[in-house]
Amino acid sequence: MAITATHKAELVKEFARTPGDTGSPEVQIALLTAEIKSLTEHLKVHKKDFTSRRGLLLMVGARSKLLKFLRNRTPDRYQVIVQRLGLRR
Repeated sequence: MAITATHKAELVKEFARTPGDTGSPEVQIALLTAEIKSLTEHLKVHKKDFTSRRGLLLMVGARSKLLKFLRNRTPDRYQVIVQRLGLRR
C-alpha cells in the first residue's frame, strides 16, 4: 500500500533541486503523487475502507496546496512538475 523506502529515495533523487534536498515543493509533490496513486489502487479493491479514503483526501488537499504555492511563486517550475508527473491542470 505505501511506497517503499527505495522507491521514495529514487523519487527524492529524481525531483531534488540540489543533492540531499527533501523539502522542496517538487519533492513533496512527487512523494504525495506516488502515495496517492498507491492508495487509489488500494481503494479500487477495498471499496469500504473509509479511513484510507479520508487519508487520500487529505493527501490530495496537501498536494493541491503545494501546487498552488508553486504556481504562485514560480510558474515555470510549476509547469515542469505538472508535465513530469502527468497531472491534469
